[in-house]
Amino acid sequence: MPPPRPLPLSSRFEALDALRGLAVVWMTVYHFCFDLNHFGYLRQDFLGDAFWTSQRTAIVSLFLFCAGMGQAAAQLQSRGAPRFWQRWAQIAACALLVSAASWLIFPASFIYFGVLHAIAVMLLVVQPLSRWGQRHPLWLAVLATVLLLLPLAAPGLLVSSGLQDLFNSRALNWLGWISRKPFTEDYVPLLPWAGVMVWGLLVGQAVLRKPPDWLMAPLPGGGRPLIWLGRHSLGWYMLHQPVLMGLLASASWLIRP
Repeated sequence: MPPPRPLPLSSRFEALDALRGLAVVWMTVYHFCFDLNHFGYLRQDFLGDAFWTSQRTAIVSLFLFCAGMGQAAAQLQSRGAPRFWQRWAQIAACALLVSAASWLIFPASFIYFGVLHAIAVMLLVVQPLSRWGQRHPLWLAVLATVLLLLPLAAPGLLVSSGLQDLFNSRALNWLGWISRKPFTEDYVPLLPWAGVMVWGLLVGQAVLRKPPDWLMAPLPGGGRPLIWLGRHSLGWYMLHQPVLMGLLASASWLIRP
């Protein structure tokens, strides 16, 4: 299979940016409802109600899928290692800030391996996989599927082997090979979520090898806000919850006696 022709570094896939922006909007609405529940304006079970848990799964899946496609786009544009490591350092630093802030607000259930932690670790795996996957797309699809399905075997194997306490501990539960979920405000382990990012890489490589006209064309004016959000998703992620919680805390202070 001939390698794809590199695109200029200035090229942007506005449809991909808009898809990431859609995930940002969905996440913001979800977190606003979560915050309303936290301050007592709603009474919902965000941990057990399938309506809310399925939305969280879909939002995280969309973010990780877009991250995988973003790696395919970066490879197609032949972006160098400095660009990758600069972006990786930003994500890793933000992950540490999320852990610190959540520890102050939720000390008993702070975020020690949430979506940003997962993306930082997964990028270290997916980035070297990208060139191998370009030459072996079928094997990359097999790997992505195995990563998605592997956690299904964890509960039975861990109980039968007596290793459940080890893999359920905080030291190793970030791998995702667990028999029970930990108590934390955000938990995105490598398994099965790395499979979602690898599928994003695979689909991105297939689609972007010869991008269709609709993918390269500018989006209509109505899509510009989504494009902007998609291009600034990390900054929005870091700021939206402090702003939302600050506004709701202020409203509670003003309204309640």
